[in-house]
Amino acid sequence: MTLQDLPARSFCLIRHGETTANADHIIAGRTDVALTAQGRAQAAALAHRIWPDPIALFSSPMSRARDTCALAFPGRDVTLHEGLRERDWGIFEGRSLDAPPARDATPEGGEGWAEMLARVSLTITRICAGSGAALPVLVCHSGIIRAARVLWTSGTVGARPANAVPILFERIGATFKESTL
Repeated sequence: MTLQDLPARSFCLIRHGETTANADHIIAGRTDVALTAQGRAQAAALAHRIWPDPIALFSSPMSRARDTCALAFPGRDVTLHEGLRERDWGIFEGRSLDAPPARDATPEGGEGWAEMLARVSLTITRICAGSGAALPVLVCHSGIIRAARVLWTSGTVGARPANAVPILFERIGATFKESTL
């Protein structure tokens, strides 16, 4: 990683609210699944938070992220970004999380981990570069957050991030520190 590969500024990632796939403990990946009642409540609770001004709001185009974004930030402009989609798990979509596939492998019909890391790096770096003075707030997926950790913080995926909890990736020199907001 070089300084050119680092996002130009701090940014916030928010995993969507709980989905039917989360509740059923199955891999959703690129499968478009709905928020549960709990997921909608989690997202709506974010609307009561005090956010810095200004923010630049971005969302994955998948319905679970779009719906979370609409409930969390009612009336705000949002830019949908294809690069914030969840990883395509190919043949593993719809299978149980009890026996997850190897992260480093490329699932048949799916996206490889190295490809996803490159996509996430490019997406977040470009979003940060184009956000001016506004804090980029990205409503996305567990895989995006885990990729950001690998790229810019611990170097590992870490634990599955909680639903609808803002995570600040604060730039400190040439590194990032992850903390919940």
